[in-house]
Amino acid sequence: MITRLSHATVYVLDQDEAKAFYTEKLGFEVRDDVRMDGFRWLTVGPKDQPDMRIILMQIASGSTTSDEDAKQLRALVSKGAIGIGVLHADDCRATFKELSARGVEFLQEPAERPYGVEAVFRDNSGNWFSLTETYG
Repeated sequence: MITRLSHATVYVLDQDEAKAFYTEKLGFEVRDDVRMDGFRWLTVGPKDQPDMRIILMQIASGSTTSDEDAKQLRALVSKGAIGIGVLHADDCRATFKELSARGVEFLQEPAERPYGVEAVFRDNSGNWFSLTETYG
């Protein structure tokens, strides 16, 4: 029986830059940063959710990804074609102001939706996230 999601992958253009963005701008903490045979296992997560790890995966060709596929994935990520998911905020408008002050690029300012208040931002690779304060 599946009991929970523990890891989710976010493809990034540069792991060091992504690590800085997710920790310094979003306030996440580093969970793992290990190098093994030329591979870097880098995970971060929200401080209040210790059982969740977001894998910051460098886009590279290798055993499962061809050079052409890696090139296409880099292009899709960098142009902002990939939505990653929803990050919860207790107060979307206040979090929007805080993250904007830290230099986070928002594609949509907070707006009322049927399910709550939502804003949309991009990470420094181009991936976009919904930042949502849900009703109820």
